[in-house]
Amino acid sequence: MLEANLELQNEVAGLIVSALNLDIGPDEIRADAPLYGEGLGLDSIDILEVALVVSKHYGFQLRADNADNVSIFSSLSSLTRHIAANRTK
Repeated sequence: MLEANLELQNEVAGLIVSALNLDIGPDEIRADAPLYGEGLGLDSIDILEVALVVSKHYGFQLRADNADNVSIFSSLSSLTRHIAANRTK
């Protein structure tokens, strides 16, 4: 199970890097570093892009009005856990 989550986490990091054309490799995104603000430094537009890519790739909707978005997008590991729990693809 842990290996599958690590594989998914690496996949999600790759999606973030490619969707946002970041100048870093997926392996440079720390699992526990904040995605928003300091940490990876994403802004609200970046988070929307990530939500769109994740929704398309994993087959479930990430909604802008979800009260849990702050915790879902708090780090790569929290986003990965959310995807693992809700994915349909």
